[in-house]
Amino acid sequence: MSDEWWREDPPARTIKVENGLRVRSTRGDIARTWWSRRFIEVLEELGLGGRLERGKRYARQGQVVSMSLSASIVVATVQGSRPAPYRVKIGVKAFTVDQWVQVEQALAGQALYLAKLLAGEMPTGIEEVFEAVGLRLFPNSFAEFSMECSCPDWEVPCKHLAATCYLLAESFDTDPFEILAWRGRARQDLLDGLRSHRGGVARPVEADPDPLPDDPAAFWATGPVVPAPPPAAAAPGAVLDRLDPLPVLLRGRPLTEYLRPAYRAFAEGQ
Repeated sequence: MSDEWWREDPPARTIKVENGLRVRSTRGDIARTWWSRRFIEVLEELGLGGRLERGKRYARQGQVVSMSLSASIVVATVQGSRPAPYRVKIGVKAFTVDQWVQVEQALAGQALYLAKLLAGEMPTGIEEVFEAVGLRLFPNSFAEFSMECSCPDWEVPCKHLAATCYLLAESFDTDPFEILAWRGRARQDLLDGLRSHRGGVARPVEADPDPLPDDPAAFWATGPVVPAPPPAAAAPGAVLDRLDPLPVLLRGRPLTEYLRPAYRAFAEGQ
């Protein structure tokens, strides 16, 4: 027997991935916005800073094969040194329906917050809104996290989990609604809830009552050259659109939704 039997086998080489998911940053920090940096800072505060560095190289090399985010869980596959990619799951404690109702009620009075979210920005004071109802937007303890990887590494997070965290942070850069979806509220559900709490209804786009004439030169003419446009017929229930939303709900729906059919029926009966 060789006297070198005790030596460990050299570590297996990582299998490169073609067209894998990779972060845009090639050096330095990966998170660009304050909210994605906040997410990385939370992980570092939990003692994961050194371990995250192991996955940064994986995230830049494109070793993440796939990643999907849904309410409270992120699922990914990450290619390591074995032929089959490792299965990765990162879960976070989602807020309950009742808790989200409280958040929506608080956000409904902050029109600027909604405008920034729709513009792809996370309002800087949104954490205080969550804290006001006894919640934290970003996790602050391991009790709120659940991390799993099918690799044999006993450390959590391993480099496969860490690589997924960096991809996740960059997805937050692109769409801040994903942070809220991860906490249990999808984008459209949140917007619908905010509209409901504000008591607003979607207003139809009205046609221009004074369209330009077909001949551009006639626009500058005076006298009888430009005939007066006929008065536009008012749509049934148009008066409802000119009023501020009524602060009255019937069976959980705005009162105006019940008045519109009555206006329409009255107009058709004339």
